[in-house]
Amino acid sequence: MPEIEGQIKEEELDPEQQARRRMALAQIRQYPDAALKMAARPVEDFDDDLRKLADRMKELMVDANGIGLAATQVGVLQRLFVFQISEDETVALANPEIVERSEDTTVEDEGCLSIQGVVLPVERPTTIAIQGRDEHGAEVRYELEEPYSRVAQHETDHLDGVLILDRTTPEAKREALASLRPRIVLG
Repeated sequence: MPEIEGQIKEEELDPEQQARRRMALAQIRQYPDAALKMAARPVEDFDDDLRKLADRMKELMVDANGIGLAATQVGVLQRLFVFQISEDETVALANPEIVERSEDTTVEDEGCLSIQGVVLPVERPTTIAIQGRDEHGAEVRYELEEPYSRVAQHETDHLDGVLILDRTTPEAKREALASLRPRIVLG
């Protein structure tokens, strides 16, 4: 299994994969896009449009070399995300609700497809239970452990307008924001 660096798989990509990744990232909202700080509305219609959105998001996530992607990251303010629940299974989850959290927590570095080049330490519960509906409207529940529990929490945060910048230490946030500031190039 490739190493997972936050929400991004760290593995060598061939030129075709690199090109697909660049094209996918161009379709994913990047910090400081305002949509990333907005709370999403509940999904009400489990129709063909929702299924097409979920399929598109799964493709973007894979092409971007990610393991999770929230609808807000593609500019759609609906409570929907796609994520890996195991090494070889990706699912869509609408109207997610974390219903159980372990008392045990860990601090791990997290990256984000919407904040390129930044990896930040974030403390999260190690195991969770999350429930919601799949893209067809069926009720689902997942009992998740690291790293998949972390991914689900990260994507749920996105739906609430919360970024890893909001969950890290003040020092790490300052360093990340400094690295994200546009540089003036004198030439």
